[in-house]
Amino acid sequence: MSEPQQKWTETIEDSHSLFDLKLKEVWRYKDLVYMFVKRDFVAGFKQTILGPLWFFINPILTTFVFLIVFSKIANLSTDGAPPLLFYLAGVTLWNYFSSSLTGTSYTFAGNAGIFGKVYFPRLVTPISIVLSNLMRFGVQMLLFIIIWAYYLSKGEVNPNWWILATPFLIVLMALFALGVGMIFSALTTKYKDLNMLLGFGVSLYMYATPVIYPSSSLTGIFKTLSYYNPLTGVFECFKYAWMGVGSFSVTMLGISTIIILILLAIGTVIFNKVEKTFMDTV
Repeated sequence: MSEPQQKWTETIEDSHSLFDLKLKEVWRYKDLVYMFVKRDFVAGFKQTILGPLWFFINPILTTFVFLIVFSKIANLSTDGAPPLLFYLAGVTLWNYFSSSLTGTSYTFAGNAGIFGKVYFPRLVTPISIVLSNLMRFGVQMLLFIIIWAYYLSKGEVNPNWWILATPFLIVLMALFALGVGMIFSALTTKYKDLNMLLGFGVSLYMYATPVIYPSSSLTGIFKTLSYYNPLTGVFECFKYAWMGVGSFSVTMLGISTIIILILLAIGTVIFNKVEKTFMDTV
């Protein structure tokens, strides 16, 4: 007498597309995202004397250094914007992008212990890093708005309706950091020295981005190349919106958006491919 054929009630298999961000699954793990965001926020200032005050100290000190070196000594143009506000805007945006990119790039290497013990969507980790840095950005943005309001009351800035695009600009920076960060996170599972290259590259990339200078000061091939820097459109739109200065154009922002979405797609494919086997190489 033959045994009755068994019927499986549930099958676990890897069937998602390489382009799939698995956002529905990430949403089911939203509590874990919150826990990671809280962990990163608390751990960053645990056992420090000044704690969250570093949110303000970092951009203030950096802005004053830029003000002395690039405005007073190098005499770089700010397109007529108040130098203090101009540099603070650049520092605020750059801090968010660079910290999100650097943190995301350590997704696999920094969380191998957790990934090897329990399952959850791996995308939860880079998303939580971007969100935890967004909280820091919010505090620094508040500082920027306070100083911006002071110059606005003196009539030294001329904001316009593009200021409403600020949330979109923040999303673009987050997606850019997420896409490039996932690429480096996947590559560093095999090539550890890429982490050092990334740190060096991020420092150089700041000088290729209109953080300490307006893109209107560029000429020739440098002007052309700046249009294909994904952050140029973001930074120029932000400064144009809040201060009414710069050489911003919709075309520039459109190019930035397209490049960022392409990099996000590439990062997604590489991330989804590597997460299946990274435990063998990390």
